[in-house]
Amino acid sequence: MRRELELEIVKVTEAAALAVSPLIGKGDKILVDQAAVDAMRAEFNKMKIRGKVVIGEGKKDKAPMLYTGEKLGLGVGCEIDIAVDPVEGTNLVANDLPNALAVVAIAIKGKILSAPDMYMKKIAVGPEARGVINLEASITENIKAVAEAKGKRISDIKVIILDRPRHQEMIKEIRGVGAKVKLINAADVVAGVAVGLANQEGDLLYGIGGAPEGVLTAAALKCLGGDTQGQLIFHNDKEVEEAKQLGITNINQIFTLDQLVSGEEVIFSATGITNGELLKGVQHYHNWVETHSIVMNSSTNKVRHIKLEHRVTNNIYLEKEVANF
Repeated sequence: MRRELELEIVKVTEAAALAVSPLIGKGDKILVDQAAVDAMRAEFNKMKIRGKVVIGEGKKDKAPMLYTGEKLGLGVGCEIDIAVDPVEGTNLVANDLPNALAVVAIAIKGKILSAPDMYMKKIAVGPEARGVINLEASITENIKAVAEAKGKRISDIKVIILDRPRHQEMIKEIRGVGAKVKLINAADVVAGVAVGLANQEGDLLYGIGGAPEGVLTAAALKCLGGDTQGQLIFHNDKEVEEAKQLGITNINQIFTLDQLVSGEEVIFSATGITNGELLKGVQHYHNWVETHSIVMNSSTNKVRHIKLEHRVTNNIYLEKEVANF
């Protein structure tokens, strides 16, 4: 893929975050999602790509969402798969809570699993524990394996898990073996990225969350050298049929990292909307707005943190400079 795509993709997540920021705390998650979708679509359609959404927000009849199968770009250049979460945490934005992000991942055509919008059981770790996790094993066995791989005591292992009733038995088991639990209310892509970064807390992400978020997490961890596995959770025949229509024939399959996101080059970008552990949110000043983003490329093994000042002139954002820190 073209090297310029890294910064072009950052512009997509920045545009979504900027569009959403005036709606923070106003209680309307539908409007939040719509603003992010419109901004992302407009920015993608300026790019010299032949893009196809493989992780989106639903089917074509759900438009104007960025639906699975939607074509984006100017129709020239490389063919790419696109995974989007215009706002990871619409409720977080609506209620001015931390850790909301705009997220995008891209890869060459055919390299990102087109997963249906349903639940997925998943496990994720950073580079030190790559290759030791097993979704078929118990959480206790995985904690022990991760502790050994990282040279830590079990009592020092911290497992990040969504605070949901479905996880109560898992949480009891984690604490029963002596490990720590960090409960999160949403934003499991943030948690998935966090376990892959040395400067963030968390050794292991575990539990049941969204399948699209699981694929986006896989894209980030492929860039960071981490590892993940996921298994779709089906509740009815309709979900099974949707998966089969997307080419998933083995409904019991446990997907490895390279089955979720394959190929040599994956680009992942996220921009903070509200302040969070991974990124600062959109900061509004007198006549300028500041965004904070992270962009990664699996082919270069680089992680860039980008702070960008957008000068406001006649309600139009003008980029001033990019600073890597």
